[in-house]
Amino acid sequence: MNSTVFEAVIALAQQAGSCILPYWRTGLQVQEKSDASPVTAADMAAHQCILSGLRALDPSIPVLSEEDCSIPLHERQHWTRWWLVDPLDGTKEFIQGSEEFTVNIALIEQGQAVWGVVGLPAKQAYYYGGSLQQAAWYCSPTERHALKIPVQPHTLGPSSIIASRRHTNPAQEQLLHLIQETLGTPELRSAGSSLKFCLVAEGQVECYPRLSPTAQWDTAAAQAVLEGAGGVVLTLDGSPLTYEARQDFINPAFLALPAKAPWRDQILALACSSQSFATAAQSKH
Repeated sequence: MNSTVFEAVIALAQQAGSCILPYWRTGLQVQEKSDASPVTAADMAAHQCILSGLRALDPSIPVLSEEDCSIPLHERQHWTRWWLVDPLDGTKEFIQGSEEFTVNIALIEQGQAVWGVVGLPAKQAYYYGGSLQQAAWYCSPTERHALKIPVQPHTLGPSSIIASRRHTNPAQEQLLHLIQETLGTPELRSAGSSLKFCLVAEGQVECYPRLSPTAQWDTAAAQAVLEGAGGVVLTLDGSPLTYEARQDFINPAFLALPAKAPWRDQILALACSSQSFATAAQSKH
């Protein structure tokens, strides 16, 4: 896949952002999906923009979007290359008027997120990159050129951790407690949407642990960006987070961090301990 295609998809993410912004901070109507998550007219406008754009770009590449995920497994399991889309990630942030919502478009090949773009409509900025380009970049209206971004691991332990602003569970809380207790009380930040991965990719924070549930479309594009920048997203057994076709779209627990972080194994051990702690506590009730 050549750079012309990537440029077209970046432009598509920006167009989707333009579809979203007229609804932002307008008190728009919110509906509830079958899984109790919110959806708005902004989600659907961005979905239609991206879906039609990707199909026009190359109709042979399938598209799976959060807002159109009813494609049966027996069809999806034959896909070797496909687009995975969250047209508006961080809908709760969007509804509350926060700037921390994103447009996520990822290219999946053989179960790997190999390239992605994460648009930040409120800032008219975006991150893009992945293993196909072996790099990642950030582009904003204040910069004349896209800035190449590298992860920056602190030697002795993560100096800063980022977590979800709105989603947590007992395992997540236990892990954050153990990290603060064990690894020198790093700064704890919070943010919404896939922006958390991008802040790790940019070197603004060093670890994003996630033991509460996420869906595949929440993570793929930003995972690609992070991996392009020299990061990694690991499940708790130490293997990479992947996107093979399966019946549901829920990710396992994961850690996003610099690939060469010397404290990687220590964080993994703490995460496994936290997961076990929460499971044991739940079984008592």
